[in-house]
Amino acid sequence: MLQIIQKRKYFYWLSLILTVASLVLIAFWGLRLGIDFKGGTLMEVRFSIDSPPSVTMIESQLSSLNLKSFTVQPTDNKGILLRYLASDETTNEKVLSALRSLDDGIIQLRTDFIGASVSSQIKKQALSGTILAVIGIAFYIAWSFRRVSGIVTSWEYGFGAVIALMHDILIVTGLFVILGRYYGVEIGVPFVAALLTILGYSVNDTIVVYDRVRENLLRSRQKEDFELVVNRSINETLGRSINTSLTVFITLLAIVVFGGESIRYFGVALLAGVVFGTYSSIYVASALLVTRYKMKTN
Repeated sequence: MLQIIQKRKYFYWLSLILTVASLVLIAFWGLRLGIDFKGGTLMEVRFSIDSPPSVTMIESQLSSLNLKSFTVQPTDNKGILLRYLASDETTNEKVLSALRSLDDGIIQLRTDFIGASVSSQIKKQALSGTILAVIGIAFYIAWSFRRVSGIVTSWEYGFGAVIALMHDILIVTGLFVILGRYYGVEIGVPFVAALLTILGYSVNDTIVVYDRVRENLLRSRQKEDFELVVNRSINETLGRSINTSLTVFITLLAIVVFGGESIRYFGVALLAGVVFGTYSSIYVASALLVTRYKMKTN
């Protein structure tokens, strides 16, 4: 049996370094926000030719306009979505004019402007949604483990899970600060969706370990040392956690490599979230239970 919990202080240090580094990056560099959070233009057009130009061709054609926060996303029926920071009719006309050089029969389906007030509202809703999700998860775990009586209460199970979730979210956010700083990667609503998905995946993995801890505690009837029970529970679920995460990892890796530019960084966020979510379920959430137990008994 692997001695995992017994080496928790090393994993605490690793998590602390990664979390503090992420907080420093967020504070000093910040995330590179896209038009969802800064405002801009969303234009949808449809090509009339049988073989529409590729995303690379469109980007090359519009490069002379020096559009900021510019992204191209293909849609069904030979359509594309264009996003860029400018929100004036002059720029829109230049974009359409450049696209008509690729296809004279191009059809403008819609042009939506995202104002500063709307962007501010989106930011508030994104933050509120993430916070409410974390609080909801804490209450759910506390309720689910209410029958686990002992020195470590059900609320402390929930608190351990929340700490692990915050750990995952901060590290993934820190990663995107670096991507934004050096590779120009911008975040929008899909990034928030990725964070909420990470919350769901991570807490699911944590509950699997917690549930095995509960089962083993009920079987041992507190005759076995709590630290040994938690370590045995982790060992019993370790194979399942790694195999599940590896399956998801391979799928997400395919999305990152072959999924195209529009969803590549959504896949990158999920990929990092799966890795750190699996890690935190084993080395953070479960270890915190033992640490809390030691604090109460010493």
